Amino acid sequence: MTEFWESSFIEKQTMWGFEPTDSAIATKDFFLEKNVKDILIPGIGYGRNAKVFIDNGINVTGIEISNTAIDLAKDNGLDISIFHGSVTDMPFDNKLYDGIFSHALIHLLDNREREKFIQDCYDQLKPNGYLVFTTVSQKAPMFGKGKQLAKDYFEIMEGVKMYFYDDDSIKQDFEKYGLVKISEIDEPNKNTKNAPPIHFLIIKCKKTS
Repeated sequence: MTEFWESSFIEKQTMWGFEPTDSAIATKDFFLEKNVKDILIPGIGYGRNAKVFIDNGINVTGIEISNTAIDLAKDNGLDISIFHGSVTDMPFDNKLYDGIFSHALIHLLDNREREKFIQDCYDQLKPNGYLVFTTVSQKAPMFGKGKQLAKDYFEIMEGVKMYFYDDDSIKQDFEKYGLVKISEIDEPNKNTKNAPPIHFLIIKCKKTS
C-alpha cells in the first residue's frame, strides 16, 4: 500500500485538486455545531480536506503514508503536524482529540485492519468526541468489479483492494463504537469535468464515556 500511494503521489501530485470534498465541508459544519476544536485526520494526503477545518478555527493533526504527499502539503502552505506512517500502525501519539475525520480510507483496509483502525480512532477520542468516516458504498460504480477476495471485498485494479459497506455491515462494525448516524452523499469529482459523482456513506459515532 505504501508503494502504491507513494508512486501515485509522485506521478499525479495533487491529483484531486484543492477543493475540499462535500463530505469534509459537511463534517466541518457538524464539528463547528458540536464545538469541536481539535481533530485528527488519518489519511490526510496533501491536505485538500484539512484546509476547510483550519480556515474555520479547528486545529488539525494528520497521518499520511506517503512522504511525497506530506511534502506537497507543506509546499501548499499546510503548516501543521503530520505523522508519516500507515494508519495500521496507529497510534502515533497519546493525545486525545475532540474529533476524528477520515475520508475514503477505511474501505482500503482488510477486515482485521478495519477493526483495528476503528478501535484505534475511538481510543484517541475524548469523552463526547466524534468520529466521522466516509466510505464508498455498494452503489458506487466500482462495486463488484475486478477480482473478488471476500464478501463485498474486491481488488478493483492491481494494488487497489476495496471493501464496500452497506447499512448492515456499518451497524455490525460500528454499533459498539457509539454509532449515531449513517447518511448518504454523492461526491462530485471536482477535478475532472464530466466525471460522474461517486456514492459515499458518512458514518458518525460519538464516544459517550
